[in-house]
Amino acid sequence: MSTLIGIRGEDDNSIDALYSPAKEKAANRGAYSSRSPLLLRRARQLLGEAKLKLFLGFFALCVLVFVTSRLSSFMGWNPHYPSSVSSPSRGGYTVLINTWKRNSLLKQSVAHYASCSGTEAIHVVWSESDPPSESLKAYLKKIVFYKSQTAQKPNFKFDINEEDNLNNRFKPIEDLKTDAIFSVDDDVIVPCPTLNFAFTVWQSAPFAMVGFVPRIHWLEKAHGDTYYKYGGWWSVWWMGTYSMVLSKAAFFHRKYLDLYTHKMPSPIHDYVSRERNCEDIAMSLLVANATSAPPIWVKGKIYEIGSSGISSLKEHSEKRNKCLSDFATLYGTIPLLSTNVKAVDARQEWFW
Repeated sequence: MSTLIGIRGEDDNSIDALYSPAKEKAANRGAYSSRSPLLLRRARQLLGEAKLKLFLGFFALCVLVFVTSRLSSFMGWNPHYPSSVSSPSRGGYTVLINTWKRNSLLKQSVAHYASCSGTEAIHVVWSESDPPSESLKAYLKKIVFYKSQTAQKPNFKFDINEEDNLNNRFKPIEDLKTDAIFSVDDDVIVPCPTLNFAFTVWQSAPFAMVGFVPRIHWLEKAHGDTYYKYGGWWSVWWMGTYSMVLSKAAFFHRKYLDLYTHKMPSPIHDYVSRERNCEDIAMSLLVANATSAPPIWVKGKIYEIGSSGISSLKEHSEKRNKCLSDFATLYGTIPLLSTNVKAVDARQEWFW
């Protein structure tokens, strides 16, 4: 841009009219003023870019911290997950572990639940033809003693059955010290803080089933026939509702052991024995029938350390569908109630 240095006055022939220092300074100031808005806008643009880079850098740092803190959970079960929940009131709970020919998984399971502060007792439901070996008994008792972090060590016992029957997992337990039963499969690990939080939820509704594995049922119509469908986790996620929590990881009151064994219709016992399936659905039906209320799902990460259970077999869903329809006939109805309520530990959530 050229600088204006000649300004003609009234007398175009006058030298003063062609040039003066004052006029030159004024002209220069005018040229600077015309450039200043451009420079100001450029400065503001650079400042905006700097702020954006600073924000992106801060966001990347937050993501890095979060990923690092959660890395252990992404890699699987951490057996040394620290307990952040103090021992709940009302005497704690009894862990009822169902096992079958998986001693390595049983050892891991017993060791873990012995370390949870709320565990008052551990009972292992044993339904194999041969009784547990003396070495296995001694090992598990020793591991319970060393893993427990409480002054009063949990009581450990095998509940031995003579026949292999899925109904065995819900037999009444003699000399039970707690009202709360935590029923769990030998290949399922629930971190101690999550387990103790679920226990506090159960304490608020002690006659409900409170668990970690939600399932759903619904009526299906096809080709003029009506039948019940059993939905797994993806059905629960898609529909946003559930009507059961499975006994593979759930709290319930000790009275349901007696009701299941002595009060539930015997044809259902026979059905479970014959089909070798659906004892967990039968228990869900029993509790729903007794309470006329839905179960409570506790949101929390659990870990499955085995993959050889009944649910891994082919045609599992079809068998579960058939169980529901057959149980509806035996019961005369399906007492299950659906809900979309879930219990969440706010201390483990980023947002309220």
